[in-house]
Amino acid sequence: MKDQVMDGIRHVKVGTYEYSRFEKIHNVVFEKSSKASYLVAKEIADIIRDKASKGEKCVLGLATGSSPIRVYEELIKMHKEEGLSFKNVITFNLDEYYPMNPESIHSYHYFMNEHLFNHIDIPKEQIHIPDGTIPQEEIHAYCKAYEEKIEQAGGLDFQLLGIGRTGHIGFNEPGSHFNSITRSITLDQLTREDAAGSFLGIENVPKKAITMGVGTVKSAKRIVLLAWGHKKAEIVKKTIEGEEDAHIPATYLQDHPNTTFVLDTEAASMLTRFESPWLVDAVEWRNPMIKRAVVWLCDKLEKSILRLTDKDYNENGLASLLAEKGSSYELNIEMFNQLQHTITGWPGGKPNADDTNRPERKSPERKRVIIFSPHPDDDVISMGGTFDRLVAQGHEVHIAYQTSGNIAVSNADALKFAEVAMDFLPEGKELEKIQKAIQSINKKKENEIDPVEVRELKGLIRKRESIAATRYFNVPDDQVHFLNLPFYETGAVKKNPLGQKDIEIVKDLIAKVRPHQVYAAGDLADPHGTHKVCLDAVFKSMRELKSEPFMKDCWLWLYRGAWHEWEIHEIDMAVPMSPDQVLRKRKAIFFHQTQKDGVLFQGEDLREFWVRAEDRNKKTAAHYRKLGLADYAAIEAFKRFDY
Repeated sequence: MKDQVMDGIRHVKVGTYEYSRFEKIHNVVFEKSSKASYLVAKEIADIIRDKASKGEKCVLGLATGSSPIRVYEELIKMHKEEGLSFKNVITFNLDEYYPMNPESIHSYHYFMNEHLFNHIDIPKEQIHIPDGTIPQEEIHAYCKAYEEKIEQAGGLDFQLLGIGRTGHIGFNEPGSHFNSITRSITLDQLTREDAAGSFLGIENVPKKAITMGVGTVKSAKRIVLLAWGHKKAEIVKKTIEGEEDAHIPATYLQDHPNTTFVLDTEAASMLTRFESPWLVDAVEWRNPMIKRAVVWLCDKLEKSILRLTDKDYNENGLASLLAEKGSSYELNIEMFNQLQHTITGWPGGKPNADDTNRPERKSPERKRVIIFSPHPDDDVISMGGTFDRLVAQGHEVHIAYQTSGNIAVSNADALKFAEVAMDFLPEGKELEKIQKAIQSINKKKENEIDPVEVRELKGLIRKRESIAATRYFNVPDDQVHFLNLPFYETGAVKKNPLGQKDIEIVKDLIAKVRPHQVYAAGDLADPHGTHKVCLDAVFKSMRELKSEPFMKDCWLWLYRGAWHEWEIHEIDMAVPMSPDQVLRKRKAIFFHQTQKDGVLFQGEDLREFWVRAEDRNKKTAAHYRKLGLADYAAIEAFKRFDY
């Protein structure tokens, strides 16, 4: 697939590039969002410099959200290190919640100042962001004036966009007209659910917003839309390959002559050229591609592997595969066996067994294992069944909680635990400390970050919940490690970049345990998310330790979280669970009491974490069953990674 990943952003009109058979919008795909963000920032910088050389103003339309953060970081870096000046730049932001105080940490004024404007030399009077404090009766006139300001500035030279799960651009929700202009709009329920984490609950998310219209966006001379992670894959496919549809406003960009979607591999994963590339062009039939094709064909025809026929392959774009393999009979048996060999009830390896076709080695019989958990519950949510089995089968299992997870504890829960301690403790310094934490919680204002004593209290609550769960699985307390990586300890949703101190903490644990197996969370949806930063810490630590002799015997297995699972063709190890094991996993999750029911960062999926996890594991088992393999209650999946 790597030959289909682009190295740069090309200014090509729709329909003039090689994938136009299915795709209606020009797009480029990168292995890493960091490289993509740099190139987008460079394009913006080039426009600014070109305009400055002519004595002209550069008019930028800007977006908020996690997708453009790295672009803004690169622009700040260019300003500080290369002398890029923004004095000739006029900016117009896409949108703002309504009502919204500009000083609120939830406002897009706050976001833009935090991530860009406070760090560059742009004159304040050249910054325009919709005002969420305008009286309701004045909004129409205000929006009209916003449009006039864009026109007076000479129109948008460059518009940066993200895309929502509903296909919205800006806050142009489904049903928006292709000629719509800046206006007030009611937010879609999905949009509000997506924002719920930042607002600490959907009930706190405003129901309205002020947004540039689709017509305003399309008036820009150049448009670049960013999308990262598997959560955007479905809407990206619909937007790029589907028909123009008012229910997916981003599809209106199909008519724009100079639009590029900039994607990472996960966001692009459902595009036809990635999902089923044999329908686009000739492919080299190596084993991973063959496995992908066979699973795809089974899913499309709703057949098990061993029931596929020559006709099935020939009529569904896989004639070249059949021609190379010669017979569907032999091909089916080969693929069936490969998938069957991924299933094992011995995730640490089966002693005294032939391990030729097993996912894990039989030796040593008793392995040292580290399970890295980004938050204090990802271990049991994502791989609780495998965790339980590793311990039961006699392996030395260490759990490493990479962050404290303190911001995910509500003030109400923290207050409850603090008041229990107040009732139990005698007078003294410790009681005074708890009293101080209670006072801080009661006095806390909306935009304030928790003070240190409250963060410490919330971190301890999550620590004790974690230990309760690991004890349930019979892990000794001295094999449970709380790393409290410094990058996380900001007290806010926004975290610091991964630093060398974080990496050293992870390295020290790996060097101390000398593991034969390392499990880590392989969720890559959000390039700024905690899971991704924690995974990078593991990657960098293991690479820096690679020359150590003990690392020759260390294998890295990646699991995924409660939202998303590896595709069947990607799975290297599938660990089945019986109904009883499913219930044990559920009980382990329940020990994380503060993350049950009223969880703060539930995201767009309103199911509880244990329900998500069970549904995901049952779905994986059902997929194996439909392919004609063994029938299990649930399956946890892992991908081996060569670090």
